Amino acid sequence: MFDIDGTIFRSSLLIECVEALIGAGLFPARARRVYAAAHRRWLDRKGTYEKYIDAVVAAFRHHIVGVTEAEFVPLVRRTVRAHRWRVYRYTRDLVATLRRRGYFLLAVSHSPKYLVDDFARELGFDKIYGRVLELDQAGRFTGGALHLDVINSKAKVVKRAIEKDGLTLAGSVGVGDTEADVGFLELVEHPICFNPNQALFRIAKRRGWQVIVERKDVIHEIQAGKTQRAK
Repeated sequence: MFDIDGTIFRSSLLIECVEALIGAGLFPARARRVYAAAHRRWLDRKGTYEKYIDAVVAAFRHHIVGVTEAEFVPLVRRTVRAHRWRVYRYTRDLVATLRRRGYFLLAVSHSPKYLVDDFARELGFDKIYGRVLELDQAGRFTGGALHLDVINSKAKVVKRAIEKDGLTLAGSVGVGDTEADVGFLELVEHPICFNPNQALFRIAKRRGWQVIVERKDVIHEIQAGKTQRAK
């Protein structure tokens, strides 16, 4: 099981989508005001990436209201096509290795499922979970989302997939980058914390989970307070 944003994709699918929506005129330029301050604070290392993402989500939810699915889907496809190779080498290669070994690959993201589907399919994932956006009868987005009880808990996603697809956790691997991923990381046999934020890093150290950091073209494995280059 893999988280997507910040774990495989070197950015956030939602951020790229919002910028594309503004560029296409489907969102007004003023939508950037919602997250501009949080973005600056994160760039200046005065604020957190989580607060920046939360602000982007707020902008998306507010301005997606009234946009039609027919307008949205082509833009999603163009956005994913433009960014599909902007991935981390470690997780890209791990996905390919697990696929060759016959693993069932499960992707989960809080980005809209339209985005996650196109991105994860390209990498060969077997099942993909993302946020299902609500539509009204005219095919326009309401700003709401469906099945939040499942998608908001990644542990529930794993258990649902195991039940529906007849899977097993024997030999299972999970890769995440924030504390939001702890729910599924503690279920799998081989949890990997990839480029973790501070909160997940602390949990990983306490629980003895593997920590991998990719910086530029160097991949490091961090164990017991020491850093070594990963094989």
